[in-house]
Amino acid sequence: MSHTAVKVSPPAASGLSAQERAIIDVFIAAEKPTVTVADVIAVRPVTRPHAAQILVRLSRKGWLVRVARGAYSVVRLGLPGANPSADAWALAMALFAPCYVSGWTAAEHWDLTEQIFNTTSVVTSRPQRHRDRIVAGNRFVFRVADKNTFFGITSVWNGSQRVDLADPHRLVIDVLAAPDFGGGARHTLDIVRNYFRSKHADPEKLIVYAQRFGRGVVFKRLGFCAETFAAPSAEWVQRCKAGMSQGISQLDPNGAKRGRVVSRWRLRINTPVDET
Repeated sequence: MSHTAVKVSPPAASGLSAQERAIIDVFIAAEKPTVTVADVIAVRPVTRPHAAQILVRLSRKGWLVRVARGAYSVVRLGLPGANPSADAWALAMALFAPCYVSGWTAAEHWDLTEQIFNTTSVVTSRPQRHRDRIVAGNRFVFRVADKNTFFGITSVWNGSQRVDLADPHRLVIDVLAAPDFGGGARHTLDIVRNYFRSKHADPEKLIVYAQRFGRGVVFKRLGFCAETFAAPSAEWVQRCKAGMSQGISQLDPNGAKRGRVVSRWRLRINTPVDET
């Protein structure tokens, strides 16, 4: 998986008691992205207040980093000054579930972009107060969606942690629905072009996913991209056109409202399109 965490500096670490060392060793061996009071109690049967005190004490000593209310991440390999051990993807699963990784981050995983982003893009059904957030040095960007729209998701393993990830076809639908989630309209076009020219390309599955997703603008952008970057069949084109909404939409929803209109797809081309 390719993603980059921003370096953080936990407080200066100090020595551990034998009990604290035993707890930290269990956490490291388990490779858990986050630990809580319940995890402490599972290792050492104590009261919840006592377990909470242990977490706070380990954090003050620099062996844990607080990532959310009541949740901590073990410093990588228990070494002072290192980044948190929780990989950004696994951390997302622990903190923002139900969720899955998509957008430009999934594009990196499926080799549909050569760009490297320092932010992990996540679709979650959990309400978020802000569109982006930094947790334990890892930057996340969110799209909030109804859990009923979660499909086309596969599981991959990151060490011992299972991570839910948009498959290549769902990734394309997600970035066509919200091009900024693909790193902006121009980068989204690069992702879609690379998809159509990759081993992942499956026009039939794209149509099925678009129909299930149920947004007319996705059909417009999908049909335009398919004819620009590939050679879809006439039957496929008709099925795609049948899903379009009325009116003229913009290829780049955040771009200027000017540019040529492709009436065939009811789409204004308001961003440069590299067909090569």
